[in-house]
Amino acid sequence: MITVENVSKSFRTTESDAPVQALHDVNLDVEAGALFGVVGEEGAGKSTLARCVALRERPDRGSVRYDGLNTTTLDGRKLREAQSQVAVVDSRLRPERTVAGNIAAPLERVGVDGTRRRQRVATLLDVIGLSRAAAQVPADLTPGQQRRVSVARALAGGPALLLADDPTSGVDADESGAVLSVLDRARAELGATVLLTTSDAGVAGRVCDDVALLDHGSVVESGNLLTLAGTRGSRIADELLPSVETSPSEAARFDVVVDVVLVGFASVGALLPEAGSRFGVEIATIGGGLTRFGDTPVARFRIGLRGQRADAALAWMAERGAHVTHTLCGLRTVAA
Repeated sequence: MITVENVSKSFRTTESDAPVQALHDVNLDVEAGALFGVVGEEGAGKSTLARCVALRERPDRGSVRYDGLNTTTLDGRKLREAQSQVAVVDSRLRPERTVAGNIAAPLERVGVDGTRRRQRVATLLDVIGLSRAAAQVPADLTPGQQRRVSVARALAGGPALLLADDPTSGVDADESGAVLSVLDRARAELGATVLLTTSDAGVAGRVCDDVALLDHGSVVESGNLLTLAGTRGSRIADELLPSVETSPSEAARFDVVVDVVLVGFASVGALLPEAGSRFGVEIATIGGGLTRFGDTPVARFRIGLRGQRADAALAWMAERGAHVTHTLCGLRTVAA
């Protein structure tokens, strides 16, 4: 468990005598074994927060705790020991070394013997899907493959925490999925806790369990992605969920028009038709669409209902996990 408690950090710049507040009273809880995403625009404070969590920066106020240990009080050998449990993905590879040689470099520095080093490198090459590229040099690889090698190198020493600051920057959309898949495997197969920062909420939506939205150095929203999906007013969910647009003339055809979020295979696939059949009402999808948060299907639909028991149908759906997030017309008794 990583706990960030009331962390604030400021810097002085050459442009101004006044310090720039990079972080302001930030609080986060990152569960062991989680893949946690910090989302925010450029300049929101994501990299500063990442450096504080990785013990590369000391906060001005507040603390970063590892399993209850206040790391901000550590120095000397104890600080170095704590830092050794954290690996930061560095995209700069040594051009003269092979893929295997780049991954092996951290192990060589700490004196791991040849047999164990080769075994570890082989395992990591398999994790990143580049076993056949072991003898190639970075120049032979695509940007996405190079980034995967960088992740493997960071994982070489078996860190408890892997920090990936904007891991898909400079990687095209076709290859970014493979990079994110490696981070997911690092968590699932190697037991690392992964902290990912990104300016693209879609990146977090593809692999993260929990997310926090950082805005001008403050956390303005945080939680489990699937929970946020059905939370009214969630900025993260609004960015990740399909947009819904309907013409007034189309909406006017129905007695009730609402926006609804459905999470999970059963809800997305069966809840609307079952509600229509059970209550004898017509339910039509008139806007929205389907996406995925990780492996879980999530839909935001604008639906129109026609029939005397439309409100009862929506209440029944809400009892089974549907989230009514916005009412356009007609709904009288169903709470969001």
